[in-house]
Amino acid sequence: MPSTFFGLNIAASGLRAANAALNTTANNIANANTDDYSRQKVNQQASDALRLFTSYGCAGAGVDTLSIERVRDDFYDVKYRTNESLLGRVSQRNYFNQLAQEYFKDEGTTGFSSLFSKMQSALQDVLKASGTTESKATFVSSLSQLTDYFNHMSESLQQLQNDVNQEIKMDCDKINSYAQQICSLNEQINVIEMQGSRANELRDQRDGLLDKLSKITNIEVKETKVVDASNPDRETGATRLVVNIAGKQQLLDSYSYRQLVCVAREANENVNQSDLVGLYDIKWAPSDFKEGDDTSRLDVFDLSSKLIGGELQGLIDMRDGNNGFYFNGEVQKSEKDQVTGLTTVTIKVYDKDLKDMTKCTLPSTGKMEVASKIYSYEDWQYDGGDTYTFTLTAESTRSTTPPSYRTASVGCNFEYQGIPYYMQQMNEWIRKFSGRVNDIMAKGFTSDSLEGQYILSGTSNMDSNAQYSYPQLTTLSNNKNYYNITAGNFTVTRELRSNSDLLATKMDVTEGESEYKNLEILSDFFTKEHIFRGATSGEFLDKVLGDVALNTSNSETLEKTYTALEKTIGNQRLSVMGVDEDEEASALVQFEHSYTLNSKMINTLTKVYDRLILETGV
Repeated sequence: MPSTFFGLNIAASGLRAANAALNTTANNIANANTDDYSRQKVNQQASDALRLFTSYGCAGAGVDTLSIERVRDDFYDVKYRTNESLLGRVSQRNYFNQLAQEYFKDEGTTGFSSLFSKMQSALQDVLKASGTTESKATFVSSLSQLTDYFNHMSESLQQLQNDVNQEIKMDCDKINSYAQQICSLNEQINVIEMQGSRANELRDQRDGLLDKLSKITNIEVKETKVVDASNPDRETGATRLVVNIAGKQQLLDSYSYRQLVCVAREANENVNQSDLVGLYDIKWAPSDFKEGDDTSRLDVFDLSSKLIGGELQGLIDMRDGNNGFYFNGEVQKSEKDQVTGLTTVTIKVYDKDLKDMTKCTLPSTGKMEVASKIYSYEDWQYDGGDTYTFTLTAESTRSTTPPSYRTASVGCNFEYQGIPYYMQQMNEWIRKFSGRVNDIMAKGFTSDSLEGQYILSGTSNMDSNAQYSYPQLTTLSNNKNYYNITAGNFTVTRELRSNSDLLATKMDVTEGESEYKNLEILSDFFTKEHIFRGATSGEFLDKVLGDVALNTSNSETLEKTYTALEKTIGNQRLSVMGVDEDEEASALVQFEHSYTLNSKMINTLTKVYDRLILETGV
């Protein structure tokens, strides 16, 4: 038979349950506009019935309040974070593509098409008065403005590359900060939950950080329950949270995490010829790593991975995107000079574009990967066919040399058209244009019947006041031809700038002073000869700006698409985890009514017990 006060206990359990529900509803209403807050609910179940040896068997024992838990769906969390990663990638692409488009756009005064048209008009003036020094000087000036345009474009794109580079470092710092905060929250959550409670607010904070992290890079989150090692059937209440990023690379495990450290490349470590010096490589480091510590113990973070995702992937695409064009070939042999200690490596290439020096992006010094080992090279030569010969530093070959018949590569395959691609396109046009113009000029004669001279060159990297000579650009001994001329050092020769009469106007020495057949050949080259992607010299901007505009349009469209999906999936997620004020108001009435009824039940039972005790003498 149950206790005399059994009914009072039942009513008290109902009162406690209703009170917990009211408090939880109050908490939901208070946080209706709080970011990352998940709606909470009280989990209840009927208490174990009391067995009675009577005709009616068991008697209900009230209600147990089991827990207060968050209302959240992991499925929507995964969908939301996947979309955030995609949105982060295309938004960064779109932003920097728009900046690149602004740089290339011709506003009618200082853009490429305007300057090229101005140069053609100046050439026509020379044709009309080929013996006039003033007309020649005007043409040389317009040609200098064109070279200055490419110098400025190179500087602008390198500055843009530097901006992207700094954004990469900021994203790595954010990842490190989020990882540290999540590990701290993991510890706090386990301390609370091992005592039997639920750390709902702390879990909300952690999920908010995971949402932010997913916009920077792809993430994979796995949470498992921790069991007692001596009794596997007993759960301790703690959980183990593992977060992997960028394609299953572990960022953190419970209370420990790894950092992403940005290490600036040295001047001899550039991946592309026109890259800005000091671009960051990303390395994995332990959490206690500090700036200035030994970097030799750092692990590699693969920048070429297509699984990085998020803003970080978009930034890498823009900073390193080479449209899939990079140096790669097969090692034929390695020979070490016993006197100098230097090793030469012969590499055969198969990509036809690697056999064209006007398209070459190989830095003069850099690092080469063969069979997962990195070797530094200090020079390279090209035989004009399909073979490159690299001279490796003694230090990098001290323990081993590149094995034969293995793939060698400088840089990686970044399929996106980023800043290195646009730099390579400018360099290719400059080299082809310079080569053809210099060839025409060198075969002609000045109005004074002097032998013609080349008029386009590049300043030396070693000395900005020095320029490459015509033999250096055309000699067959190194087969590099115009490789050393880039958008950054493109210039009109110093001699022509100081004396415009050196312009070769005549095709034959026997022509008169006012003859200009050589300039007619130059004019025909400008307007008729296809030198760049099936187009004439003056159509360069149409080709490159078309690439930029297409990339901008694609990224802008994708950004709008993923932004719309972000809103849709976000609303779906909020329909589960968000606080609906109307729903909470309804629940408030329901729980208030329940609390009132349980209070009334206690009041009724109190009167019963009063009569029972005071009037019956029990």
